[in-house]
Amino acid sequence: MGNFLKTQNAFGGGEMSSEFFAQNNSNGLSKLENVDVLESGALKRRAGLKKIANTTSGAIIVPLSISESEKYLLVISHQIVDVYSNDAKIATISAPWRGSDLSKLQYAQRFNKMFFVHPDYAPRILTKTATGFNISAFSFKVNSDASVNIPFIKFDDTDGISISITASDLGNNYATFTTNVNFWAQNSVGERLYVNGKQWVVFSVQDERVAVAYTNGGYTLPGYAIYDWTEAVFGDRRGWPCCVSFHQNRLIFGATKSLPNYLWMSKVGDYYNFDTGSGLDDEAIYVTLLAAQHHQISTIVSSDKLQILTSKGEWAISNSPLTPSNVDVKQHTNIGSDITQYLPPQKIESKTVFVSGSGNEIRELDLDALAENYHATDLSAFARHLIKNPISMSYNQTGHKLFVVRNDGIIAVLNKYDAENIVAWATYKTDGDFKYVATLDNYTYVIVNRSGTISLEKFDDTCLNDAATYNFNYTISAFPMIVNGHSPINLRARKISMRVINTKTLFVNGKRVEIPNYVYHADNTGYNGDLSINLLGSQTDVLQPLWTISSSEQLPATILSVTIDGTYSI
Repeated sequence: MGNFLKTQNAFGGGEMSSEFFAQNNSNGLSKLENVDVLESGALKRRAGLKKIANTTSGAIIVPLSISESEKYLLVISHQIVDVYSNDAKIATISAPWRGSDLSKLQYAQRFNKMFFVHPDYAPRILTKTATGFNISAFSFKVNSDASVNIPFIKFDDTDGISISITASDLGNNYATFTTNVNFWAQNSVGERLYVNGKQWVVFSVQDERVAVAYTNGGYTLPGYAIYDWTEAVFGDRRGWPCCVSFHQNRLIFGATKSLPNYLWMSKVGDYYNFDTGSGLDDEAIYVTLLAAQHHQISTIVSSDKLQILTSKGEWAISNSPLTPSNVDVKQHTNIGSDITQYLPPQKIESKTVFVSGSGNEIRELDLDALAENYHATDLSAFARHLIKNPISMSYNQTGHKLFVVRNDGIIAVLNKYDAENIVAWATYKTDGDFKYVATLDNYTYVIVNRSGTISLEKFDDTCLNDAATYNFNYTISAFPMIVNGHSPINLRARKISMRVINTKTLFVNGKRVEIPNYVYHADNTGYNGDLSINLLGSQTDVLQPLWTISSSEQLPATILSVTIDGTYSI
């Protein structure tokens, strides 16, 4: 039997998985709930939640930051967008998206406009004007001959299909299109085709072989069946863009249901023009990801390079400037991303953080020392048990916290300080289920389901409980001890001491730690100094924490260090 005196004065390892319990980790914990890890490595009870408003089930949050003085929160629910400014609702706009569609809604901001895409909907643009907000359909630039600058392609399933053009009695610019096999469907109506040197729009479908289309101005009947014709890549039949971003002053659309591995880039500074023209440097660019495996684009991120996250790996286009004749697209890693829902990748200190396709890893995409190749570091390697089926993610740059909402209503929180080498995971719980998270103007907002009442709330340091009603417990549990390089079979704690600041409540192993009465005055910020408690008793289950600090009282607590004095045997 021997004596030990062990001090833990940094907790930058955060909560760690049980498979690491046999390691001598000097700054890890076995449980960290409703607690933040500070830049110093100290621990602080999390901020409470302030209720903003009630909303509806399935709502998502999109931040819209136009300037330092003009910032809005878009709360999108079933066919509605509620706009908030300074936590007050200022507008409600009708929207096309159903509540069940919102998990795949992607967006990108340019100045006072937010561009939205969804595989089942034509793109929309939410615009902040001098008089308010409106949502309009995205329109490709129209030329003088009424043709539009939309991408066209010969789809694989149209090989061998011919179109015979005959006159229509609907007018001089109408024609009947007859195919040699069944092809037309009701969702062909409105589709744009390029046939016989002209753009056509399908007006009506009579049956699977006969449709009526119109063009601008007159046309000449070719007198023969046409096999060499193309379709617009976007439409109700072939699908709409799944992803959107801006990069090097180009609007970029990524993937459709029919073309999941394609990218389309607008002309420079002309976001509605996707005409490739003669291939001049500023003209539109189309890119296909070619690989042995099928890659479906999940999302695209504008960073130092254009990053393309797919179902099977991570790609990048490194060229700057990016021109039609200078496109170097390369796969860097093979982790893969979730394609069933949109989990916006987050920028953390110039690195891109994303959820892996498996749903149980948080990866950090970063360039190597030569700035040539990306690698995807696993940020959740030591806390794999905390990453379970993420449904929403957001990063608060001011607080250095990444919030990952899980489908069980718990938030996994990463406290990350690169300079201090802190990568510390914890969990947030509340009386209810967290459903969505987003960050605007240094505040992190959440959608919470509290027994069927859905509310918009935000974390606020001035709040000690949640929504002025719901109390929460914080818990900090020790990492299993390794003493003098040994794994003990028996531990006995004689005394535990804590150095704290701004603290008004503290329990150790369920026993209240006495704090001077003057600390509880309303104008007192909390106790600063050392606190201790004598704990007698032995422990043979050494994988259980030797100490747990907790409290369900809605009072502040910040722990700088923990020292334990006891005996052990091996």
